Amino acid sequence: MPTLIRLTKSRIDIYANDHLPPHFHVRANDGSKAAITIRDMVVIAGEVPRAALTEARTWAENRRPLLLKVWKELNS
Repeated sequence: MPTLIRLTKSRIDIYANDHLPPHFHVRANDGSKAAITIRDMVVIAGEVPRAALTEARTWAENRRPLLLKVWKELNS
């Protein structure tokens, strides 16, 4: 489970051998977790505090090509 980045309120991970759709995982500093689709930034599982979710989405929205590349490398 590579951590792509540690942000102020959370970290972003992508797991190997994970299920579709392509997504990333957010783990907030309080230990809560959520999975977010790369394509449209929709939460498909879990829940994190709003501030952590906003921070993760803001970082990820401008890095979709990188997220998809890493997801494909780990899940092909």
